[in-house]
Amino acid sequence: MAELDVGRHCQVEHCRQRDFLPFVCDGCSGIFCLEHRSRESHGCPEVTVINERLKSDKRTSHPCSFKACAERELVPVTCPYCEKNFCLRHRHQSDHECEKLEIPKLRMAATQKLVKDIIDSKTGETASKRRKGAKNSETAAKVALMKLKMHAVGDKSLPQTERIYFQVFLPKGSREKSKPMFFCRRWSVGKAVDFAASLASLKNDNNRLTAKKLRLCHLTSGEALPLDHTLETWIAKEDCPLYNGGSVILEYLNDEEQFLENVDSYLE
Repeated sequence: MAELDVGRHCQVEHCRQRDFLPFVCDGCSGIFCLEHRSRESHGCPEVTVINERLKSDKRTSHPCSFKACAERELVPVTCPYCEKNFCLRHRHQSDHECEKLEIPKLRMAATQKLVKDIIDSKTGETASKRRKGAKNSETAAKVALMKLKMHAVGDKSLPQTERIYFQVFLPKGSREKSKPMFFCRRWSVGKAVDFAASLASLKNDNNRLTAKKLRLCHLTSGEALPLDHTLETWIAKEDCPLYNGGSVILEYLNDEEQFLENVDSYLE
């Protein structure tokens, strides 16, 4: 009786065993016996491609330089001051304890004084009028706070005692004019800007050196708040503070712009 043509030979050169129930590899579509059916056992080229891809991805990821942080990013996130690479969570100076944090603080302090001098020269208000205006602003913020708490969006896991509420006026040209939000009072201004941009679905290129940056601006003075300052620092200020329940402006500014022109146009 002639031999029946049943089964197939294993394609592994040193094996060539005829298997009556051969296996087809779903990676390279080859025919193999039971012993060589796995990709590793027959040296499947698909395994090599996957391993090379994983190695390539590992080489191109960028580790965070912050102590004890194991996060990696697919693109470099470089601090423009210390020029080290960090993950998104530690990209701000205050978050990675930047060794050059004092340099922008000194520059911002000089800018704040310049802005204050400009504002005082334009308004010409007396000290008593400024105190009266601050009192009225504080009272208005307390009334607005009750309404904001009913509609504001934010991180619901934050304890009530740590929340600070603002009516955030969005950049000109946005679909919405403003949005009620709440933040953690211990957050840096930079972190609050990122969080607000996410809530309002705004483009945020604050990591790009040449792009316009999203800045949080004081509604009264138009001053762009320093990104490394905390929100509670501005709440505690005696001169021109932020109020819990008050309003702030979120707008795109160039690096050389330190305060916003024509803040009244956001209220129209």
